[in-house]
Amino acid sequence: MKIQLESERLYLRPWRIEDAEDMFHTWASDPEVTKYLTWNPHKDIEVTKAILELWIKQYEKPERLNFALERKEDNKLIGGIDVVGYIDNVPVIGYNLGKAYWGHGYMTEACKCLLSHLSRLGYKEAKIDACVDNLASNRVIEKVGGVLIGKDMEERPLKHDVMQVNRYIVKLG
Repeated sequence: MKIQLESERLYLRPWRIEDAEDMFHTWASDPEVTKYLTWNPHKDIEVTKAILELWIKQYEKPERLNFALERKEDNKLIGGIDVVGYIDNVPVIGYNLGKAYWGHGYMTEACKCLLSHLSRLGYKEAKIDACVDNLASNRVIEKVGGVLIGKDMEERPLKHDVMQVNRYIVKLG
């Protein structure tokens, strides 16, 4: 679904192919940023362009909510947030943020904005996972009302490993 949301400091907007360079340099090629994600750092900008082409094509699906995070103050692309899928009709949220923007509350703000939108769409809850070792991500989830419902081992096929994740539920509305 191709829509735009807005929070105090951010636009949550549809991706554009022109975002490839900023996305690649700001976080997609950074091993520290991608450490806890399901995918490896992009080796070159062509990988980033291919991903963006796929995401843009997926906007044809009404349930597809995938947003670039753009700062209002300077229109700088700083990360992304999306509904990565649905488990029993409950949206599952995933996100990433360029390292230069960590610790400023941007992801908490973006999550609150997306959760509010999901509530307006009629969803009663959302799920968010975070690797146990990713303390910052776990804090974001707790700040937006996430309640830990368990721990699980998750396979990361692109990274050829298994990580322990905290599984959270966020009640909406």
